[in-house]
Amino acid sequence: MRKLFCSSHQFYNCNVVFTTKIRIQNLEYYLCHRQFAFLSIWSSRNGVDDNKIEETKDLYDCNDGYGKFEEKGSGDLKGLALFDRNDGDGNYDFEKLPDDVQGKRCDFGDEDDGEESEEDNGENENDDGDDFRVLDSFNQKQEQPEILRGIGDIEDEMRHPLVKEMCRLIDMRSAWNSKYELELRRLLRCLKPKQVCAVLKSVSDERVALKFFYWADRQWRYRHHPLVYYAMLEVLSKTKLCQGAKRILSLMARRRIKRYPEAFCNVMISFSRAGNTRKAMQILTLMQKTGTGPDLSVCNTAIYVLVKGNDLDKALRFLERMKAVGILPNVITYNCLIKGYCDMYRFEDAMELIEGMPCKGCPPDKVSYYTVMGYLCKDNRVDEVRELMEKMWKDNNLLPDQVTYNTVIHMLSKHGHANEALEFLTEAEEKGLYIDKVGYSAVVNSLCKMGRMNEAKELVQEMFQKGCTPDVVTYTSVIHGLCLVGELDQAKKLLKQMLKQGCRPNTISFTALLSGLCRNGRSMEAREMMSSSDVGWWTPNAVTYGAVMHGFRREGKFTEAIEVVREMIQKGFFPNPVEINLLMQSLCKDGRPEEAKKVMQDCLNKGCAVNVVNFTTVIHGFCQKGDLDAALSVLDDMFLIDKHPDVFTYTTIIDALGKTGRIDEAIEMAKKMLHRGLVPTLVTYRAVIHRFIQYNRLDDLLKLLKKMLPRQDFRIVDNLVIEKLSSFGNLDAAYNLVEKILGFPSKTDANTCHNLIENCLKKGNPLLAYKVACKMLKRDLVPDLKLCEQVSKELMRRGKADEADKLMLSFVERQCVSS
Repeated sequence: MRKLFCSSHQFYNCNVVFTTKIRIQNLEYYLCHRQFAFLSIWSSRNGVDDNKIEETKDLYDCNDGYGKFEEKGSGDLKGLALFDRNDGDGNYDFEKLPDDVQGKRCDFGDEDDGEESEEDNGENENDDGDDFRVLDSFNQKQEQPEILRGIGDIEDEMRHPLVKEMCRLIDMRSAWNSKYELELRRLLRCLKPKQVCAVLKSVSDERVALKFFYWADRQWRYRHHPLVYYAMLEVLSKTKLCQGAKRILSLMARRRIKRYPEAFCNVMISFSRAGNTRKAMQILTLMQKTGTGPDLSVCNTAIYVLVKGNDLDKALRFLERMKAVGILPNVITYNCLIKGYCDMYRFEDAMELIEGMPCKGCPPDKVSYYTVMGYLCKDNRVDEVRELMEKMWKDNNLLPDQVTYNTVIHMLSKHGHANEALEFLTEAEEKGLYIDKVGYSAVVNSLCKMGRMNEAKELVQEMFQKGCTPDVVTYTSVIHGLCLVGELDQAKKLLKQMLKQGCRPNTISFTALLSGLCRNGRSMEAREMMSSSDVGWWTPNAVTYGAVMHGFRREGKFTEAIEVVREMIQKGFFPNPVEINLLMQSLCKDGRPEEAKKVMQDCLNKGCAVNVVNFTTVIHGFCQKGDLDAALSVLDDMFLIDKHPDVFTYTTIIDALGKTGRIDEAIEMAKKMLHRGLVPTLVTYRAVIHRFIQYNRLDDLLKLLKKMLPRQDFRIVDNLVIEKLSSFGNLDAAYNLVEKILGFPSKTDANTCHNLIENCLKKGNPLLAYKVACKMLKRDLVPDLKLCEQVSKELMRRGKADEADKLMLSFVERQCVSS
């Protein structure tokens, strides 16, 4: 007999009739959900109002949970929402529910909500927010909502046992089965909203966090708290996953969750990190359409985005518009602009802005000065840094303290100015300021990168003498430096000495040593050390696996490299597309494109990010091997998974088709490329010209070039055609095209003509070379004298004395030679 846990927290015995009733309701829910396609087709054929169909769809939309049913007054299903299905042993019976209600099994999947809000569909792509109309809706009395104040308490929840267990299960996703899935669902229902947020922030890979967010949102009888949406957006704001952030924003609209300015700020920052400033600024337009008024944080974010996108002028216009509508900038606003000036090396303007801030009622803080100091340290302008430190004290009563010196030391060390950093370190200590291990470690790291290991060791000894005990960062810097100079045994000894000094090495320490071993051809030793990490206190991370994999790759041990990649994925670390591509390139160069394709397919199946470049690498590998059918098969696979080939993919295929003489197929492939709106590159033109002329298809080449040139007009295309024709011995056709390039002659045109003249001489046709030289002279383009002397001699040998005399006389007339 089943027991159902009711909202009144009492247990009741269920009869068969009640259980059957629940099953029938689930079946109705399941069947109704699958009738929408039929209803849509039937309505289009019979003139039924689409709004009624949409209303019906909203009624049964599983994405909105039971809220829709409650609004429509469905009392039966409303009661069902209060119960869990339990088999009496604490095991939930999910097997008997439809897949749409259960959620996808054993996989987070790549799905998002799958629908865009109306506001996104109506977004004007041409509106870049230059008029800043959104500032007109500024509300001076906006305060931070209560829901966002809870995000600051999430850090404490990260240590909760349930959060740690949830993260552990997520890390095991590559080995998931129904048991793990069931356990994850149970834990999900036990977590509080702040703990769900802690899970999202604890996951090392933000893509996995986003997939977990979508997976959890699809689970039956679970709905994300609004706080979770804001936490997810905050996580995505630190990445380039801008489309995922925008979908979360759209999902919030569908869930009727109030979107505060902070949500839009996070999406803007994500677009900015992805390098899409225009899309980031369009979020302001989206804010205006949704009726969300901007606050000062939104304005600061917009200025930050514009500055990061190297559009300082627009950021200054935005500031002026802010002031016009009554938004008073704060020190953060001005600091963003100071950074923008420094990015453009306009230090005078940055200092002018700092000096004018007190008059605007917003005196600068130390960050204002530190920003300028950082850029001056980059250029090693130490004297100006000292002047700026004096101005801090004289103009704004900001005393250069320990933090100031630590900042300067760190910035100088970061940019390789170790000697100057040591000067500031000594100066600070003479003034009685305490420089901690962070400042010392920065200098040690700079010395190690420069290979000055003796000085680095002396500085570490000095740290001991002054009572500043080196930490794991300091030791790791020395280990890295020893590996750079090839003293691997010394690095291994230092790793053991760390324990004696009471400093336990961490993953970064071991990774530094393993990277050094791999760079020096000792990848197998590094692999053994990594394998023994399971019994120690450190765990390899994605960087560790990547270093060992590249070590095997460089040594040509591809089998071992592939094994490392598979273990890496199994441990939950996804190699990025660049790492995948380096391995596949090495395999293809070794003549093993089949294995490269298998590696790419394995990574794709496990959820790794595989891009168009990876597919192009495999296609190029098959083309190099001569297996063109396999290359075309990979091209078809790209379309199946919605990966659109780029111009380099098409260029590779076109060149391979032309190489095997399949010119007609190459023409069709080029037309497909143009039809998709791709712009041919110079490499594309070179490949097309070479292959078409190689197989004497000049007419087809000229027709294709007429279609390609309007997309991207390279002036040297005709030069390339002439040079290829002459190199393949088709001198008459090359001569006929000379007139086209001599309309506005340049040095490149002269080189092309010289190339044609040389080929004419090689082929024993000095008369045609003479004609080319005459055409150059008519366009006031003086040919090479030594080359024309060779032409004249050949003409004389062949009894063409008149032509030889005319050619040399033209040089005399132009005073290039004496009579």
